[in-house]
Order: sequence, then C-alpha cells, then structure tokens
Amino acid sequence: MSLFKTIKGIVFDVLRIFYPQRCCACGSALYRGEHVLCISCIMKMPKTNFHKLKGNLVEKAFWGRVPIERATSYFYFVKGSGFQHLLHNLKYHNHPEVGVYMGEQLGRDLATQPDFSHFDAIIPVPLHPSKLRKRGYNQSEMIARGLSRALKAPVDKKTLYRKMYTETQTKKSRIERWENVSNVFEADPVKMLNGKHVLLVDDVLTTGATIEGCANALRKHNPTIKISVATLAFAHN
Repeated sequence: MSLFKTIKGIVFDVLRIFYPQRCCACGSALYRGEHVLCISCIMKMPKTNFHKLKGNLVEKAFWGRVPIERATSYFYFVKGSGFQHLLHNLKYHNHPEVGVYMGEQLGRDLATQPDFSHFDAIIPVPLHPSKLRKRGYNQSEMIARGLSRALKAPVDKKTLYRKMYTETQTKKSRIERWENVSNVFEADPVKMLNGKHVLLVDDVLTTGATIEGCANALRKHNPTIKISVATLAFAHN
C-alpha cells in the first residue's frame, strides 16, 4: 500500500470519528467498507427471494389484471422496522443514494436468474413534475439506476410519464388506490417497444395499482411489449 493511500485511510477514519456516516436503516455508525447499510442490517434484511419462485405473491397480485412476465420485490415491508426507516430516508429525507445502492444489490440477485438477467430497458415509475421539483429526484429512478449498473440495461425515463398529479397512496384502500392512478399515466406513442422486454421499477408494492396503471399505459401503444416488475419492498395486505 502506498504512503498516499495509508494517509488517506487515516484521514478518512479520523473524519468518521467526528462526522460518522449512519446506517439508513438502524442509524448506527458505519465502519470502513460499509455503505448505506451496516453489516448487521444487511444480515437481518427480510428478503423475499421471490425472483427464484414463479407464481410468487407479487406475481399473483397481477393475475387477471394485467399481463406480467415476472415480478419480484427485494424485501418484505414491515411497519415500524428499520427497513421502513430505510424507505423513508429514500423517499422523504433526501437520500437518493439509498435507491441506487439497494437497486444495485437487488440487480445482482436478479442477474442470477435467467428470467431477470436481460432487459431491453428499465423504466422507473414516473413522478409528476411538480412532485419531482419538490423532492429533487425520483426515488424509483434511483432504484432503476442501481439496477442498470447490475443488469447492464439502459434506464428509460422518457417513454412513460405521469400526466396528472395525484394524492399520496399511503392511507387509501385498494379501490381508492386503483381509482387514484388508473388514468394518470401515459406513454410516448412514438417510442416503439413492441416485442421488447422492459423492467418496470417502483419503491414499494402494496396493491399493485400504480404498476397496473403504468403497464396499461405502456401496452396501449405497444400491445406486444413484455413487462416484468421489480420493487424494493412488498407490503402484503
């Protein structure tokens, strides 16, 4: 190891003493080599491993609603857990790096399965422009960027867009969620994705209403498009 690298490492460690980076799930200080999550939280992550199982709960959520090739979520959403805190940091507390990091970890898992190893494009669920300006970034796009690194597929954030502003879905019922987003998405009719396989990406899947709205918008102009789904979390009602 060069003298420069040794000094750099010492300076880095000293800075961490006074300005420690925190785990975005549990809040504990991160050590050298840890990023976004501490080793303890990584070990405790409630992974679903749905990408290994056809006919999993996420895929069943879309049966009879919209054609989906494959669907998965990285981990189970547990209310009050550190992983709910992780998602809040991503969505509401200006931590876009959480999305990129978690997306890349998810992508590495997906790459091990043939059904998830190749996509022509990765499409994040879009935010309305006014909400994007307020938040500063689209959390689904951050996840898509991480997935893109692992899966070597381009992120397409232009084909699909949100044409109407909608209220938050958090406290809505299943029917209210569907009504809230059933007609708010549109796809660029010029961008032809017929016969292509795309990965539709969001942060949390609860009822699937948002993904259904996006998938229907994509299929409107591309009836032979193949759509798979990946989210960070699955909130099973």
